[in-house]
Amino acid sequence: MHLADIQSARRAVRFDRNRLTIEDIVAIAQGQASAELSPDPDFRAAIARGADFLDRLLREDGNVYGVTTGYGDSCTVTIPPDLVAELPHHLYTYHGCGAGRYFDPAETRAILAARLASLAKGYSGVSVELLLQITRLLDAGLLPLIPAEGSVGASGDLTPLSYLAAVLCGEREVWRNGQIVDAAIALREAGITPLKLRPKEGLAIMNGTAVMTALACLAYDRAEYLVRLATRITALASYALDGNAHHFDEVLFSVKPHAGMQGVAAMLRTDLPTTVWERNGKRLQDRYSIRCAPHVIGVLADALPFFRANIENELNSANDNPLIDGDNERVLHGGHFYGGHIAFAMDGMKNAVANIADLLDRQMALLVDARYNNGLPANLSGSTGPRAAINHGLKALQISASAWTAEALKLTMPASVFSRSTECHNQDKVSMGTIAARDCLRVLELTEQVVAALLVTVRQGAWLRARVTPELALQPHLVQMVEALGIAPIEEDRRLDGEIRALVGKIRGKAWELYAQG
Repeated sequence: MHLADIQSARRAVRFDRNRLTIEDIVAIAQGQASAELSPDPDFRAAIARGADFLDRLLREDGNVYGVTTGYGDSCTVTIPPDLVAELPHHLYTYHGCGAGRYFDPAETRAILAARLASLAKGYSGVSVELLLQITRLLDAGLLPLIPAEGSVGASGDLTPLSYLAAVLCGEREVWRNGQIVDAAIALREAGITPLKLRPKEGLAIMNGTAVMTALACLAYDRAEYLVRLATRITALASYALDGNAHHFDEVLFSVKPHAGMQGVAAMLRTDLPTTVWERNGKRLQDRYSIRCAPHVIGVLADALPFFRANIENELNSANDNPLIDGDNERVLHGGHFYGGHIAFAMDGMKNAVANIADLLDRQMALLVDARYNNGLPANLSGSTGPRAAINHGLKALQISASAWTAEALKLTMPASVFSRSTECHNQDKVSMGTIAARDCLRVLELTEQVVAALLVTVRQGAWLRARVTPELALQPHLVQMVEALGIAPIEEDRRLDGEIRALVGKIRGKAWELYAQG
């Protein structure tokens, strides 16, 4: 199938003044959807009114921050009329000081989509042509090469978004088919004419929360799947440990009315029916990492609606400064670039996610320890006979999982409390939302590695439990899940890094259908 055929087969996400969802941004980020600027004449006229009002204000010698003045603390500096047109170029040029890794293509597509969403609200004083130029970059697969570090999250994501502004004008570099290419060459070869930014357009592109919001959308998508996958792992761990399914009893959970926690317990009941699992001689109460798993996973499950509301409200906001009310011909100076809601959501999410990593790490510690795993071999080694002496099972994998967990827990310090006064004390209280979002994605990455280790572990534990306690029945859909992992039982020691990486890829691709979503 040709590229044009693939593009035409994708659904289109329409950008106008209507509300977008996290799923819309994720679909664009993953290449499953295209970005389409609404062709509606009324919508486009509303966008144009803001830009036209600004033009008229300039002709009438109006004083507009960031248009006829310098930026930030330099707002007291008046720009000579003959230099006003050059100001946007200087803005994105001097902000070209980012560092660190580059955002990957999926993250970058999400950033472009999030910025387009805000500008399409019609309060930024930009032209329709600017919005179309962003869609052209996405359609052509020309993605600005954006360094991840350098934003304090207010006055917006200035430094990273300067790379978008520059590329729109044919400067700096882009990703193209996985290669780094000079933007001027890439635009020319794609038949895209570089923009000459209008007076406020540089500020409108850069002075907003698009980077942190885009990353938050991606983080939410991964965290939502983590809830279900950690629940399934807990079910398999309980089976492998010959645990007590009655810990997830419906009446028991009815008296602690946290809906997300109750939902986790309900999912566990579909995997662990008590009629199959009741046997004499069981330990009366399982250890906390099994018995209290709904309470740990449920914190994230219950927080997800709050996170969604805050992320989607930010996504659907006009968040630069000043805002331009073209209908009423007003210039509104404020601080909507402040990313506090995203910062708080990301700090909260990384805490809840890291606690799930810790939960699973504790489950693994039980599973590999012959003192606590109810009759399974030490380190879940599958080797028997004389060769058992030289085989070590999952001993090293448990060490690695513990290291990943420790790093995830270390990153839970909230970024939002580390506000710094910057830019001559003009930006004297900042959100740190982008740092919080990057931290959250790193915590998710580490937790997904722990999840991969646990998938290997529960697969091995389930195989050994069937061998040690053959009368225990595993639900058919759990058998299917184990088989779908694509991991052979470990009888002789083998390297596992390739399998771990493959599992992490499957986790991020949501390879397994997990429970019905209501």
